[in-house]
Amino acid sequence: MRVNRIAPYQTKFMKRCVLLLAVCLSAAVGEAEQKYAVTGMLLRVDPSRQTMVVSCKEIPGYMGAMAMSFAVHEHGTLGELKPGDAVGFTLVVKKNSSYAENVHTLPFDSLELDPTELRRLKLLEQLVTPGSSASDAVAIGQAIPDFTLMDQNRQRITLSQFAGKVVAVTFIYTRCPRPEYCFRLSNNFGRLRKRFKDRMGRDLVLLSIVIDPGHDQPEALAKYARIWKADAASWHFLTGPLPDVQQVCHQYDMSFYPDEALLLHSFRTAIIDRHGRMAAILDGNDFTFEQLADLVQTVMDRQN
Repeated sequence: MRVNRIAPYQTKFMKRCVLLLAVCLSAAVGEAEQKYAVTGMLLRVDPSRQTMVVSCKEIPGYMGAMAMSFAVHEHGTLGELKPGDAVGFTLVVKKNSSYAENVHTLPFDSLELDPTELRRLKLLEQLVTPGSSASDAVAIGQAIPDFTLMDQNRQRITLSQFAGKVVAVTFIYTRCPRPEYCFRLSNNFGRLRKRFKDRMGRDLVLLSIVIDPGHDQPEALAKYARIWKADAASWHFLTGPLPDVQQVCHQYDMSFYPDEALLLHSFRTAIIDRHGRMAAILDGNDFTFEQLADLVQTVMDRQN
């Protein structure tokens, strides 16, 4: 029987072909794009450059929770977005580039009132104060009207006295029994105090406005402030006559109403920039502390 032998040069040629094929397949795999579903809080948006900065939750298999800048290829997507929005998008990762697509806003998963209670609260508010409406709320980018309230040390505090500083505002009442309600909001501020301890009072001021002024007078607020180790120079717990508190609440579209021994209330956390303008307002209370801190950092570092 005759056996055809492969010449040495043919063997080398075949090996080179196999090697080349492997390289091509590897390159093709390398060029294949990977896609990840991402959610987070919008920190900054620049429609002119088609970029956004988002404080992302963990992306399993890709990266941990962090703030990152993303290019957005779809024109017109960023026009309606504003800092503080909860957003979702698809992150497309290629060999030498990445970008976000299908960017859209998400409702915050709030641990506060269920929809039925919230509708009831809005109806009760309209019955008690017929002239109030969401149109009273200050929009993003607008100047916040000045107000005067009293803090835990019986000092008169005005919003305008903090011009040139970033101000974070939230709404609580000291008798709130639920750990996922007012306690969580105060805990967020307590952690902001620690994270930005070198900038407190100089660049950042915290205001916790109480929605139960009949009970939460300065003595009660001073006791509550000590629990959080609040420095009265940079973290003020504010109270005042009920009409004054209600007027401030309307500016932030914040609703509350007595319900037996408790208060039904919505949740708002606002960030005011150094020029006294509304930089962001967060609905609900299910955003992470890291997202809130990233947002505050972004507003503090803003140049305008």
